[in-house]
Amino acid sequence: MVHAMTNDPHHTASFGYRDVPEDRKQSLVREVFSSVARNYDLMNDLMSAGVHRLWKDAMVEWLNPQPGWRVLDVAGGTGDIALRIARAARMRGGEAEITVCDINPNMLAEGVRRAQGEGAVRWIAGDAEALPVPSATFDAYTIAFGIRNVTHIDKALAEAQRVLKPGGRFLCLEFSQVQAPGLDFLYDKFSFNVLPALGHIVAGDGEAYRYLVESIRRFPPQAKFAKMIEQMGLSRVQFRNLTGGIAAMHSAWKI
Repeated sequence: MVHAMTNDPHHTASFGYRDVPEDRKQSLVREVFSSVARNYDLMNDLMSAGVHRLWKDAMVEWLNPQPGWRVLDVAGGTGDIALRIARAARMRGGEAEITVCDINPNMLAEGVRRAQGEGAVRWIAGDAEALPVPSATFDAYTIAFGIRNVTHIDKALAEAQRVLKPGGRFLCLEFSQVQAPGLDFLYDKFSFNVLPALGHIVAGDGEAYRYLVESIRRFPPQAKFAKMIEQMGLSRVQFRNLTGGIAAMHSAWKI
C-alpha cells in the first residue's frame, strides 16, 4: 500500500536525480516553472517535435467531455488541456465548466493571457496535494505532465479521489517508460543532450530542463503507477501508451 507522508525535514523527496528535503521540493519546482513559464508551450513543441499536441488531443478524445460537466484540470496553468476540453464540449452542443488549478502564479498568468475570449474557464491557485475545492464536486479530474512534479504522488491521487463525484473520471497524461526496443536509447540521448541545450537557448534555463528530464526518469513506470491509482481508491484503472511509451495516459473512475 502507498503510505502517506508529511513534510518532515528528515524525509527526502526526489528532485530530478537529487534527493532534497521534502519540505524544499515544492519551492524548487515552483522556481523551475516560474523560470520556464513564458516559453513553456514553445519548449514543449521543441521537446516533442509538436507530438505533445497529438497526445493532448488523444487525452481529451478519451475523456469525451460532455456539455454541463464540471472539470478540474490540475497543474494546467497554461490552459492547454482546459481549452481543448472547452472546445470539445462546445462541439457536442454546450459548455463545460472548467476550473484550472495550478500552484504557480506565473503559469496561471500565461493561461489567463492565452484564454482571453474563452468562456467557462476559472483559474485558481492551489496545491495538487491539498486542493482548495469541495469534495465530490467534479465530473472529471485531469492532470497532464504535472503529477510527477508533486512531492507526494499518493496525496495528489487521494485528492483526485476526494474531489470527484461518484461516477467521476480521473485521467492523467504523463511522460512514462519507453516500451519500444531501441527507442529508449535514442530518447535518452535526445533528452539528456539536446533538451537542456534547447532550454538554455530558448528559455534561458538549461538546468530547469535537465530537472524535467530527470524527473521523467524517476517517475513510476506504467503498471506501478496504475497500482498506485488503484490503492488510492479509484477503480477500473487502465493505461494507454503513446509513441512507444514515451508518454502514457492513465484512466480510472470513482465508484
